[in-house]
Amino acid sequence: MARREDFEEHCWKDTIDADTLKVYSAYARETFVGPNPAVIAIDLYNSAYRGGPRPPVELQAEFPSSCGINAWAALEPTRRLFAAARLAGVPIFYCTSETRPQSRPSIRVNATRRQRTTSFPDDFVIHPELAPAPEDVVITKQRASIFAGTPLVSHLTVLGVRSLIVCGESTSGCVRASCVDGYSSGYHVTLVEECTFDRSDLIHKVNLFDLHHKYADVMKVDEVIGHLGGLAGHRAAAE
Repeated sequence: MARREDFEEHCWKDTIDADTLKVYSAYARETFVGPNPAVIAIDLYNSAYRGGPRPPVELQAEFPSSCGINAWAALEPTRRLFAAARLAGVPIFYCTSETRPQSRPSIRVNATRRQRTTSFPDDFVIHPELAPAPEDVVITKQRASIFAGTPLVSHLTVLGVRSLIVCGESTSGCVRASCVDGYSSGYHVTLVEECTFDRSDLIHKVNLFDLHHKYADVMKVDEVIGHLGGLAGHRAAAE
């Protein structure tokens, strides 16, 4: 749990002005990981990592969907998060784009209104450094949110999940849509700061700020891993 006085101790401190902080002060609260969590990993597929750890602006001509260095910086924190979740027996749900033939109408239905992209056969395969384990679930989706038109809620209900730990990309797009839908569906939502990324630092910080105040508890990866470590300890004691 993070203290109320630490509510704004996040990456947006160099971006959000004092007047805006005052306007949003009514949202200040303690933040925490909710009960019976599941990890929700949004769009950690190869397309986000194309071109390597370079600034996204340098990759736009060749890899317009890449998050570049921002995606690569989140790799190690995300690996740590997944390892802690698996040790604690917390389920992990990945999502990626639906690519099966005849899965969409001829008028394209896409996650966003992006006009320019490139295509590789393995674009929507989960990045190998974050590959799902055999017990993990991979959800395919056509819209931004992992909830939109998918069986996710049914799976969460069967498992007794009551809260979500969200990571992935992009903060302003599919992560945001999934957090809002998760909150609207009655789940407590925790968003892991270092494991979430976008193509723009500015857009990333502003959306983290807004989600934190309205729909999710943005927490540091070490805080979340600490909570999962406690769950792992309880699990070991019960076995």
